[in-house]
Amino acid sequence: MTRIDIDRLTVSYGGTPVIADLSVEIPPGCFFTLLGPSGCGKTTLLRTIAGFAQPSGGSLRFDGADVTRVPAYKRGIGMVFQDYALFPDKSVFDNVAYGLRARKVHTRAIDERVRRYLERVGMAAFGDRFPAALSGGQRQRVALARALVVEPRVLLMDEPLSNLDAKLRVQIRESIADLQREVGITTVFVTHDQEEALAVSDRIALMNKGRIEQLGTPMEIYGAPATAYVADFIGAANLIEVDVVGEGTGPGTARVRAQGHEIDVTASGRSTPGKACVAARPEDLRLHAASGAAANAVPGTIERRRYLGNKVTYRVRLAGGQLIAVDAHGREPLHAERDNVRVLFDPAVTIMVAP
Repeated sequence: MTRIDIDRLTVSYGGTPVIADLSVEIPPGCFFTLLGPSGCGKTTLLRTIAGFAQPSGGSLRFDGADVTRVPAYKRGIGMVFQDYALFPDKSVFDNVAYGLRARKVHTRAIDERVRRYLERVGMAAFGDRFPAALSGGQRQRVALARALVVEPRVLLMDEPLSNLDAKLRVQIRESIADLQREVGITTVFVTHDQEEALAVSDRIALMNKGRIEQLGTPMEIYGAPATAYVADFIGAANLIEVDVVGEGTGPGTARVRAQGHEIDVTASGRSTPGKACVAARPEDLRLHAASGAAANAVPGTIERRRYLGNKVTYRVRLAGGQLIAVDAHGREPLHAERDNVRVLFDPAVTIMVAP
């Protein structure tokens, strides 16, 4: 298993920095995801790790050895591309065997390894078929086998599931995660899909304009977003501007004025008076009838209700005019459109974030 150390990396295109002064350590055997919207620099960073893009500054190390200027074919990487990049005129077996033959591996060893990895990805019965006769999911499995059969130090995956339909995407991502844990290879995975990242990753680097906005486990990224950008990208939290009044009534909380009403929120290290922003996820909010008593609540009016089977979504206009989303689950009482309600904010999961 290989550790990847990236130190003050800068990558520029046409003199414009796409990644600037970025540093991160990827632990051995980690399933590490680069997450973010189009244009944030995640694919450029992946291509730099692969050796397809050259940095203008900084260094890249595999297990302490500097590979910053080492050609891609000498880095010991396996690559899975978004469009699979299979050879259309070669069989599944020959596609997977290609890298081994290029390395002049003995024929008997090639046969054994190709069959072993095709079996690992569930494609053992398809060795004689050509890519045109395969489904999208099957092609992706072949691409994965081709990347792994050379037993690389690092596996790199660039949006490998984006061309699959929703149900198949879930199936293949589970297969990838299971296989990665079985093989134990350090993996860097690029995606713009937050659910995908949360489902498969050991650690996530959420990127924004060529830098890492937050680095952490899926639970840390989702449960304790450091900035408004992170809170909004992961789970689409409600972001509410507030005035900090002072310390809250419970440990680690701050008292804030939100939409003209005071509530307690998780302080995130700040309780000094001034302007701030809090994040509240739709599923963490609760609705109460306006006539009932509800602590830590802000009044509002339901403008829209949608029934989605496993949940009911509401759009609620708060007293100060802001529109927020609230998700109700289970046996919670239904509220009608135009009902006046109180929106209950749980201090433990309503979090103060950096703007």
